[in-house]
Amino acid sequence: MKIELAENYGFCFGVKRAIKIAEENKNSSTYGPLIHNNKEIARLEEDFKVGLTDDHKSFKSGDKAIVRTHGIPKDELAELKENRVDVVDATCPYVTKPQQICQDMSEEGYDIIIFGDEAHPEIKGVKSYATHGARVVTCPKDLEDLKLKDKIALVAQTTRKVEDYMEVANYLIPRYKEVRVFNTICNATFENQEAVRKISTQADVMIIIGGKNSSNTKQLFSISHDNCPDSYHIEDENDLDYSWFINKEFCGISAGASTPDWIIQNVVNSIQEQIK
Repeated sequence: MKIELAENYGFCFGVKRAIKIAEENKNSSTYGPLIHNNKEIARLEEDFKVGLTDDHKSFKSGDKAIVRTHGIPKDELAELKENRVDVVDATCPYVTKPQQICQDMSEEGYDIIIFGDEAHPEIKGVKSYATHGARVVTCPKDLEDLKLKDKIALVAQTTRKVEDYMEVANYLIPRYKEVRVFNTICNATFENQEAVRKISTQADVMIIIGGKNSSNTKQLFSISHDNCPDSYHIEDENDLDYSWFINKEFCGISAGASTPDWIIQNVVNSIQEQIK
């Protein structure tokens, strides 16, 4: 069986940057999981003594708090600084972009629409920057009963599928006088999604590696499954079922933006060992 990795996969710029920041700030804690990969978080704790807390109020004056890649709500960031916590901001620049857009457009009188998952930490943070509030939607149907101004600004969660984002934009544009559509889906998301789309049309079994709570990994799996029904989302080699590979000729592999190379290599090695 042929095994091939997608042309683009794994760690994105924002994740690489955040991990470097964490490794340079030993004996500190992140506010919320730094990235959506439990194995990498465990490595940072074991090797660099970087802990994790889900309560920003637990940080005391002089403590060092690393802000997660997904960002945090604006008021919580302000509170940390007011309490003289040493804030090390590892928010991905691709996430600070929609935060700033929401703040600027809201102050200019636009209604803010955010395409994404309202429960996701990135969206909780982005929404908090809209001075006069924002609505979060997942599809055009969510817009049907909203009473909106004639001026609308639209942003997307950085890891969403561009096709789904365009459906929301195309619903709004003919119905309102002014719709400002901002492309806030990050480059790595585009590249990884296009790469998995390409390889999954050729493979007869696909393995997508990443945290079960990783939004961008879920999007990769969705795209892969559309093209290759025998697609599987795993966190590491321990989730592999080798019956998946019986009578298969081409195994394609991709990984989410929070998946470290060492996990990807462990999966490749495990598959290779079993198909000998």
